[in-house]
Amino acid sequence: MTYRHQIVTKPLNSTSNVLTLVAGIGCLGSTPDMLNSPYGIFVNTNFDLYVSDCGNHRVQLFPSGQLNGKTVAGTESLNPTITLNCPNGIILDADNYLFIVDSGNHRIVGSGPNGFRCLVGCFGSGPASNQLASPQSMAFDNCGNIFVSDHANSRIQKFLLSTSLCGKYKNM
Repeated sequence: MTYRHQIVTKPLNSTSNVLTLVAGIGCLGSTPDMLNSPYGIFVNTNFDLYVSDCGNHRVQLFPSGQLNGKTVAGTESLNPTITLNCPNGIILDADNYLFIVDSGNHRIVGSGPNGFRCLVGCFGSGPASNQLASPQSMAFDNCGNIFVSDHANSRIQKFLLSTSLCGKYKNM
């Protein structure tokens, strides 16, 4: 619920229309319990909730059952290693590495053992095959390739995992 600044849930097996608040309090803000235009979520196997908090330029982690989040990426994080500009999408991989669609910076960033690094769109916004313009979401296939919805370029980009380049991505 982007413009209500909150994340809600409803059990799939329920016939009730009752929604349960799981993040944000419904008012725009930047405190640990508040959100500002959340766009993307990811829930891990422990039911911890990751939220791309676009208006606050951060990624918040809400441990399962808690309404106070912790900033895990962005300038307010405990270890500020990356500046975000309206993150939209977020994915956590099987190794618990975080991948963020950094829409306002027109790139995809990923965490690793040495912090965050740019993976795709590292050379500014544009229409070239190694550039993005306002990306909105991303997904991995079972081979590790990245698919990005490149909104302002009206296309879907596929970036192949190249093991010969030490895990760096190249455009297809």
